[in-house]
Amino acid sequence: MNITQHTDYALRVLIYLGACPERRVTVKEVAERFDISRSHVMKIVNQLVTLGFVEGLRGKGGGLRLGRPAGEIGVGEVVRRMEPGFDLVDCFRAESSCLLNANCRLKGALHAALQAFLAKLDELTLADLIVNQPRLRDQLGIVELTPVA
Repeated sequence: MNITQHTDYALRVLIYLGACPERRVTVKEVAERFDISRSHVMKIVNQLVTLGFVEGLRGKGGGLRLGRPAGEIGVGEVVRRMEPGFDLVDCFRAESSCLLNANCRLKGALHAALQAFLAKLDELTLADLIVNQPRLRDQLGIVELTPVA
């Protein structure tokens, strides 16, 4: 089972935003940190905003932040909503012409495996992925902002 690069990047964006709850983050910052093209990050962010995972504010002082608390963003939900489909094999599609379709036990086993995969992701929230925030921030190169006196 592979998730698409689009979903992988979406999860990275959410983790990054979750590691910076005190400020808004720019698309440019995310793109540079993960070495992803700015236009690709924009497509991902637009979808995350539409789905309510991210809140975006345009203009000066704008940027991105999580659309709801990290503990309320389920990893399984993100994967399900970002992925275009979960057709692991041709026979998962209604129009499948596989000769074995009527008597195939593999299809059932793969379906059960997919459900187990998604159930495991459903056990996690974004908060679980950012639990060690200081080390994560350090690894991501996120600099602590000094409060203005």
